[in-house]
Amino acid sequence: MRERRDTRADRIAAFAAVLGAFGVTLGAFGAHALADRLSPEASAWWHTATLYLLVHAAAGLGAAGTGRARCSSALLLGGAALFSATLYAMALGAPRWLGMVTPLGGLGMIAGWVGVAWGLVRPADTRDGGHG
Repeated sequence: MRERRDTRADRIAAFAAVLGAFGVTLGAFGAHALADRLSPEASAWWHTATLYLLVHAAAGLGAAGTGRARCSSALLLGGAALFSATLYAMALGAPRWLGMVTPLGGLGMIAGWVGVAWGLVRPADTRDGGHG
């Protein structure tokens, strides 16, 4: 019988995989079901949201597996989820003021990338047990 692991890295990787699945699903939905219903601006938002979601799902999956940058991978994923969710919502007709929230997701992604870089180059003796 296989023992079930429940580590923080596994949970982050699972969240990354779920975001990847959402990215593929929502990308296909936008390309097929919404192709004739979205304005050019809304279509561009949808495309951007899908691109960022997929790229950061893959990046978060990789970063979670390093054992050095798990907190940063959570920032990458949370930022991508917030960024993409606000763009998807606006593309579907949510109020435009929601666009003021979108940059917060962008800041999360930027902080995540900086944290991943720092987690990979900082000296080994400053790593907090691989949970940085």
